Amino acid sequence: MHGGVPKCFYEELPKDTLVVGHYEVSQYNEATRSFITDAAVQLSISVDETFDNDHRIVSQKGDSKGRFTFTAGDSGEHKLCFTPTNHHAHQGWLAGGSEVGGIKLSIDLAIGETSNIESTDKGKISDIVTKVKDLNGRLQDIRREQVFQREREAEFRDQSESTNARAVRWTLIQLAVLGVTCAWQLSHLRAFFIKQKLT
Repeated sequence: MHGGVPKCFYEELPKDTLVVGHYEVSQYNEATRSFITDAAVQLSISVDETFDNDHRIVSQKGDSKGRFTFTAGDSGEHKLCFTPTNHHAHQGWLAGGSEVGGIKLSIDLAIGETSNIESTDKGKISDIVTKVKDLNGRLQDIRREQVFQREREAEFRDQSESTNARAVRWTLIQLAVLGVTCAWQLSHLRAFFIKQKLT
């Protein structure tokens, strides 16, 4: 791997400013005569505070496509540098679109106050938390309903068993009464017929 020439630019940033950068590095391909993203191309990213003896606050290596973030600790000029590292890094950066070959960097910077971005993120997070709480509340309601239904089923089952037991007892009592009544009628008829024969 060879390191290429860094491409740097300067950005004046206020204190507590959040910078989010999305980048993509593409390399000229002779076969297609176009720039394509090559996994062999990597990028070294550095951010220095020029007002503080080039104090480095970012030093990272990334793939040919990625993201970097940092927060300006103090107000002042920041130097952002991007260095390609690959087998063909000696090709260098594409110079103003006139050079055939080379490496092209596409970068999109979002610059804003940390507090604003954090408040936006917190708003999104609070929305998610609210939705999760609502879902948990619904789950609790469903669980309570399930418990209530189980209790009702158990109560209904006990009531049915009790009713069935009473029905069986009443049937046995009726059978006993019928048996006693039949026995009494039979004995009464027998006595009646015996008396009829005697007379």
